[in-house]
Amino acid sequence: MAKKLKNEKELVKKAIALGVAYGEKRGVVEFEATDSANEKLEYIYRLLVHDKLIAPIPEDQISQKSIKHRLAIWASKQ
Repeated sequence: MAKKLKNEKELVKKAIALGVAYGEKRGVVEFEATDSANEKLEYIYRLLVHDKLIAPIPEDQISQKSIKHRLAIWASKQ
């Protein structure tokens, strides 16, 4: 596992905000207030991989933790 980012928690929050805005702007998703953070993270991850904005995680290594980490790195570059 890659080393944990210093402010990963904040970056995950930023990733959710950016990802939700990106998905809605693109017109592919409308998130509900009842959607959990984990559901949003997984959807955002799959959308960004589909749009080739981030590299996919090998299927056998996908977990909430790895998705959060990958999206935190993405958010840190935005």
